[in-house]
Amino acid sequence: MPNLPEDTVIAEFEDGARLTMGDFLKIYAVLSPAQKQVALQDRRQFLQQWALYRKLTRMAEQAKLQEQSPYKEAIEQYRMQVLSEAKIAEGINQIVIEPGDIVKAYEANKLKYTQVKVKAIYIAFSDDAAGSAGTKKPLTESQALARAKAILTEARAGGDFVKLVKENSDDETSRAKEGDFDTLRYTDNLPDSFREAVFALKKGEITEPLKQPNGFYLLRAEEVGVRPLSDVRDEIYNELHNLKAKVWLDRLNMDTTVKILSPAFLGK
Repeated sequence: MPNLPEDTVIAEFEDGARLTMGDFLKIYAVLSPAQKQVALQDRRQFLQQWALYRKLTRMAEQAKLQEQSPYKEAIEQYRMQVLSEAKIAEGINQIVIEPGDIVKAYEANKLKYTQVKVKAIYIAFSDDAAGSAGTKKPLTESQALARAKAILTEARAGGDFVKLVKENSDDETSRAKEGDFDTLRYTDNLPDSFREAVFALKKGEITEPLKQPNGFYLLRAEEVGVRPLSDVRDEIYNELHNLKAKVWLDRLNMDTTVKILSPAFLGK
């Protein structure tokens, strides 16, 4: 963006009108992202095109095209759209979220902000019973489940979970990190079975085998905690703000009535 004072005159059109840097910034603000990129990459071409638009607009107005269909209706439709969006933006900007509301939402939804750091053992299975050349025969689903249950029994009896990871896990990435898998948040995009099992764990507890398309997971909770309010304050603010905006728009829509005088128009 050119670093110019807003009162700098950057162009003059053939009708004598002048365009200042401030005028350009206002125009630029309503352009689409693609148009903004073009406007800055080739500023001379943008000004030439803007001059052409102004000239064509004057010619259309002199021909009173704005009073003819379908242009009259298109202009009105676009006017309504712009003003409607402006009113929605104004209404949303006036929504106030009190700090106390954020604290209440946090306290009432602690589970939502729970996070669990887990270690994993992954036992793979395959429908390819033969396996590929040079590799060991893969486990079937039932064999993988049996092995996962046996490992789970050993782990719950006090077995060294990291040792069991190194000896059994087919997930090379987490196995190389002694089973460290991830810190899972309740709001993460997880299968429902995973979410229910993981967030029911206490520190040190291990899930039952959790089936995925090609294997079973055993997940042990290493740390269980709740994200502090300072970490989720903005997230909660946005959720409350969006909820209030939706309520406002829904109420406005419900209070807006239209009387249908022709059922035939509705296809009835």
